[in-house]
Amino acid sequence: MEQDPDRPQEKPDPVVDQTARVTEARPMDESRADEVGEELSRRWPDVAERLDGDADADEPTDVRGWKQVVDELVEAGEERTADEIDTLIDRADRSYPSLLGLRLTPDEQRLAFDPGQYVRISFEEEEPRVYSLASSPNEDELELCITRVPGGELTPSLLDGAERGDDLFVRGPFGDELSLLDESDRYMVFVATGTGVAPLRSMIRYTFEEGLDSHDGENRDVWLFLGASWRDDLPYHAEFEELSREHENFHYVPTLSQERLLTDWVGETAYVQQTLVKYLAEGVDRERVPEELHGHLDSEARYDIDARLDPENAELYICGVGRMCESVTDVTERLGLPERVSKVESYG
Repeated sequence: MEQDPDRPQEKPDPVVDQTARVTEARPMDESRADEVGEELSRRWPDVAERLDGDADADEPTDVRGWKQVVDELVEAGEERTADEIDTLIDRADRSYPSLLGLRLTPDEQRLAFDPGQYVRISFEEEEPRVYSLASSPNEDELELCITRVPGGELTPSLLDGAERGDDLFVRGPFGDELSLLDESDRYMVFVATGTGVAPLRSMIRYTFEEGLDSHDGENRDVWLFLGASWRDDLPYHAEFEELSREHENFHYVPTLSQERLLTDWVGETAYVQQTLVKYLAEGVDRERVPEELHGHLDSEARYDIDARLDPENAELYICGVGRMCESVTDVTERLGLPERVSKVESYG
């Protein structure tokens, strides 16, 4: 997750400056242009019939032609179909890779950091940026999860140019606003969108490595709500699924807003703040939930999870876009979550 390079760096000591060598630069998403092309071709007869009643009309052959179809659909009052086609076009047209897992080995000394912290990265001649550490402090290597920023300076260089053996300059660690609370009997709720899961992955891995998922011999429920647009935009999806199989107290709830346009995705599809309220415990005072989320309260949860959420007995860690962070914080505080057990880092 890329951070604001000008934000205050609250934990400057001990800061280490050193080079680090890339040991792995792996695309985490997929090029789905062919898949989208097949879906658009499948939809074309219906689209053509909606426009002029001729299902045998010639199908557009490029992005420009499909964009014109979108405009015609809007003019014909077919806004929903237009939105879906436009979303598919944008997915096919986006740069690949757009999501990168980058592993680094520091040259001089192992970096000591706390889960949730970040480092400043310099590569080639680009301006340095800061990224949350996705690796556990117990690992020798560092892991970064990087998304392509349209018009960005450093991310295109990293996603298009970083290779095994390259040297980067690393400075850090920084940050203490997103950190694990002292062990308690509260269950842990992690909420993220996209690469906002990077620091939460560090915290979750560390939690299970150090046995922080139990207190006084009793397991604590550990939840992760992770939202994205597409299946391959879920960082560490397979890893979290495996973790949920290994630990019965880890509950992974991915939700995808656009994947249903391409596949038969049967998981959650609402935004994470909307999805979270579907997993509230029965005894929670649901009248305190914001009115705009009432429609999701009685919606059926799509994952077979026996546990349920009671914010009064939880501690909360949120990282992602600002609107989501504000909405989740608003819901949980209205339902009794003390502010002192809420850790939030937002961007965008």
